[in-house]
Amino acid sequence: MDAMTLLHERSSMGKLMAPAPDAEQLEAIYRAALRAPDHKELRPWRFIEFSGEGRERLGELFAEAEYREDPQVGDTALNAARKKPLRAPMVIAVVAKVAPEVPKVPKMEQVISAGCAAHAILLAAHAQGLGAMWRSGKYAFDPVVRKGLGLDDDDELIAFIYLGTLGGRHKPIPEHEIGGFVERWR
Repeated sequence: MDAMTLLHERSSMGKLMAPAPDAEQLEAIYRAALRAPDHKELRPWRFIEFSGEGRERLGELFAEAEYREDPQVGDTALNAARKKPLRAPMVIAVVAKVAPEVPKVPKMEQVISAGCAAHAILLAAHAQGLGAMWRSGKYAFDPVVRKGLGLDDDDELIAFIYLGTLGGRHKPIPEHEIGGFVERWR
């Protein structure tokens, strides 16, 4: 697949099945992520990979977050939280590992760099015929989840990238009118 086709046709895939990416595919995915823009070569990112029982442990962390938010939460909501990481055979958490003391590289720039690494994961997955979905939601900001994943105070959880083999129907890719997003100064 050529680069422009990849950039124009990548889309999120909500239905993902086994198998998860294999070791060779994962190496290509991580190599792509490590090419993200990186001012002063800080490499302000960290990737936490969940597969097999790791996804179940992540689900337990999500359930714990639900319980801490509302100790009266019912079993239905707790079980739904536990099942979220099971929507794909692999989940990669992308963390902005922020170094706040670095001159001329503000936190926001480091967070955006980690976001670019997450986007590269999506592109590399698509280029290899895999499906991927960027999810964040409340768990990305929850203190229980942050602590459970070992994040420092300055770190930001950018995304949970769900990866797997494509399943189900593929939605048509919407066309966007470029003029609605571009402002030209002359």
